[in-house]
Amino acid sequence: MTRLALLGYGAMGRLVEQLAPRHGFEVALRLTGADNAGGAGIDAARFRGIEVAIDFSAAAAVAASVERLAPLGVAMVVGTTGWTDDLERVRRAVLAHGAALIHGANFSLGVQVFYRTVETAARLLATDDGYDCWLYEIHHRRKRDAPSGTLRELRRVIAAAGFPRDVDVASNRAGAIPGTHVVGFDSEADTIRLEHQARNRSGFAHGALRAARWVLGRSGVFEWREVWEEVARLPVRP
Repeated sequence: MTRLALLGYGAMGRLVEQLAPRHGFEVALRLTGADNAGGAGIDAARFRGIEVAIDFSAAAAVAASVERLAPLGVAMVVGTTGWTDDLERVRRAVLAHGAALIHGANFSLGVQVFYRTVETAARLLATDDGYDCWLYEIHHRRKRDAPSGTLRELRRVIAAAGFPRDVDVASNRAGAIPGTHVVGFDSEADTIRLEHQARNRSGFAHGALRAARWVLGRSGVFEWREVWEEVARLPVRP
C-alpha cells in the first residue's frame, strides 16, 4: 500500500479514505482545516514516508499547503475549487522543487465525457445565430463557490469551441444535492438540453484516487482535463 495524506477531512475526505484501499493506498495522515491553518500542519516529521496528498480542503488553504508539501517531495492531487487565482504561485512552488501536482475542477470521468459532448454541440451551433446558450447548476448548501469550478469550465469549453454569443449562467445551493449541471441551446425551432447529474460523490473520489496513482513518480503541474483518458485506464479493485 502507498501511504496517502488527506488535506481536508469533510465528506469528500472521508469518502476518499473509504475507497483508498481499492486503489492501493493506505491513509496515513488526516489533516482537518483546523489542523492545517496556513499550512501549519505540514512538516517533514508528519509526512515522513507519505508519497502523495489529496486536497479537498478550502480554496484559501491550497497555495500555502502546496508551498509546504513541494519541498518534501510529496506529490499532490488538488480537488478543491475556487483557488486558481493562485495558480502561478502554486506552479512556481511545484517547479522550484521538482515536485508533481495534478488539479481539476471535477475529477469525475463522466463529467469529462460531458465536457466533450458540450464542446461538440457548441461547435456545431456556433455559426447559427438562432441558438442561444444557457448554463445552470445546483449543489448542496455547503458548497462555497458559485458558480462552481465545473460550471466555469463548461463556460470555457463553450467559448473555446467558438460559440460567439453570450452565455447566461445561474447557480443554486440547497439541500444535499451532490451536483447537477445543465447546458441548454435554445432556438425558435427547438431546445437542446444536455445534463450531467451526480448521484453521489463517489465519481469524484475515484477520479482523485486514480489521479493520485498517475502522478506518482512524475514532476510538473498537470490539469486533469488533459490527462484523464490516460488515467482512466488504471484498474480499480472491486
